[in-house]
Amino acid sequence: MPYQIINAQVADADVQAIKAALATVESKLLFLISLTEADRKMLRKVGAERLSFVENAAQAAQNNPSILPASFDAAGFQSAVALFTVLTDINMTVAQLASKVDDTHMDVGVQAMEGASDVYHYVQAAAKKTPGLKPLADQLGQLFQKAAATRRAHSNAKTATATTK
Repeated sequence: MPYQIINAQVADADVQAIKAALATVESKLLFLISLTEADRKMLRKVGAERLSFVENAAQAAQNNPSILPASFDAAGFQSAVALFTVLTDINMTVAQLASKVDDTHMDVGVQAMEGASDVYHYVQAAAKKTPGLKPLADQLGQLFQKAAATRRAHSNAKTATATTK
């Protein structure tokens, strides 16, 4: 897939403004939590296929409060449904932005890696004729090999984890 080279910069002041804006978002959602992987596996999830069930149950509880036992926290249930609806909207917006940032990050990383590879090959070629470049060529080669070995190790670990599940 040919992509247009992304030639952009983000000024330090803009990076700080973006981080401040994200901090503001987080400060407005002080109740956010972090779950462990084990916690995530244990929870009953509400996806798109169960959302209408939740909404209809909320409507049924609101329209028929007399059938609910006194121990059922109807107000808390309605509050959870309302918050879930708001968070669903926010989550979609954040996910769309995160997807764009991730895709751009990946594409720019590929461009940077291709450039680095080109420079490495130029340094290797020049090291044959230019005194003092051999240590640089060796260093770049070692860093490239180390990164490749790390990438293979992570890939093998993911494969082993996926196989045991």
